[in-house]
Amino acid sequence: MSIILSVKEKLTSFQIIILGFASVIILGTILLMLPFSSKAGVATSFMDALFTSVSAVCVTGLVVVDTASYWSFWGQLVILILIQIGGLGVITVASLVVMLAGRKISLMQRQTMQNAISAPQVGGIVKLTRFIFKISFLVEAIGTLLLLPVFVPKYKLAGVWMSLFHAVSAFCNAGFDLMGNKTGEFSSLTSFSSSGYLTVVIALLIVIGGIGFVTWSDVISRKLVIREYKMQTKVILVTTAILIVVPVIIFYFTEFQDIPAKERFWVSLFQAVTPRTAGFNTADFSKMSGTGKGIIMILMLIGGSPGSTAGGMKTTTLAILFANAVAVFGSRPNANFFGRRIEDSIVKNASTILFMYVTCAFMSASVMSFVEGLPIGDCLFETFSAIGTVGLTLGITPTLSLLSRIMLVMLMFFGRVGGLTIIYAAFSHKDKSILKYPTENIIVG
Repeated sequence: MSIILSVKEKLTSFQIIILGFASVIILGTILLMLPFSSKAGVATSFMDALFTSVSAVCVTGLVVVDTASYWSFWGQLVILILIQIGGLGVITVASLVVMLAGRKISLMQRQTMQNAISAPQVGGIVKLTRFIFKISFLVEAIGTLLLLPVFVPKYKLAGVWMSLFHAVSAFCNAGFDLMGNKTGEFSSLTSFSSSGYLTVVIALLIVIGGIGFVTWSDVISRKLVIREYKMQTKVILVTTAILIVVPVIIFYFTEFQDIPAKERFWVSLFQAVTPRTAGFNTADFSKMSGTGKGIIMILMLIGGSPGSTAGGMKTTTLAILFANAVAVFGSRPNANFFGRRIEDSIVKNASTILFMYVTCAFMSASVMSFVEGLPIGDCLFETFSAIGTVGLTLGITPTLSLLSRIMLVMLMFFGRVGGLTIIYAAFSHKDKSILKYPTENIIVG
């Protein structure tokens, strides 16, 4: 992977990021196709292996074959490694390899690392990369230890592997699980719906991974002195809290009314957290009301925060669009947070991201609905899940045709790499012209 960071000629940092993800996906596909990766000891079809590899590297969790019952231990290990690389970022992992080899990180490589992890500046990027690995492995280790009391008593020695797998999958917001051969294929964590302990542990891992490494670096360095937090940190923490609390309240009073109040709280909490690109579930989404599914879809589209293991449009994108709307309502010239003005260019980026995600998801769902003969709502749920790199499903993904699976693969890749990264990679040459066209008014709204 260090070769990726060594490519300099004619490639921008955004192109290197895309090349890195694509390379790991191809390698993962080849490994998963080999007989040793399946429990039956037979070669896996290219499309099934590719879909699984993309889903793992893009930390999505959508699957066409059940992870526990189809893949062997070695296949599951390959998937776990792909999840870890995809969650931390291909470029971040490649940077670690370069540093461990004792090689110096060039300016171009530092810029690529900056873009890969959404760091605010190039300075201190190597230190931040080391922090990412330390905090990731520490949280995953603690998560594994906390899950041992859940899985070891029920599944003995296999419970140790299950604890590690689910801890990494949760922290990386991947949503892959190993419950298929225990409680039924594609069952996820539904058998633990009444377990408050498991709900809290998995939910914390998801949130910690989804908040973002830059945010955690700021919080740890400034401790609990909230007024000294960077504006982005405050925005992310506030937005994340709102996106958890509000759905919990809505789900508790409108969904899952057939289960006891205490269990309903845990189910509501988990279903409020997991759509933010995690992909686990403790409830059957197909039984939720149209309103409930709609809220889940919105949460899937929003996703986690910049520089995290999560995908989606990002919490900051939603916050910027909301602040811009407030500024318009208040007849103010600029959006602002906590006494800080937001540049118009950032608002433009946020608007573009929303447009791209919604358009890609809707167009793909329309084609899927036509090809598969399925309701557009069900197809939108799958495409939102794919582009948000979530992995939640209404159960139709394994039954989809080749064309629909290819569309989901493309959406997962798009959602993980990022829409703006793809645009910048495709149109790397900026227009340096200082020419400005004359303005003319156009009425909107």
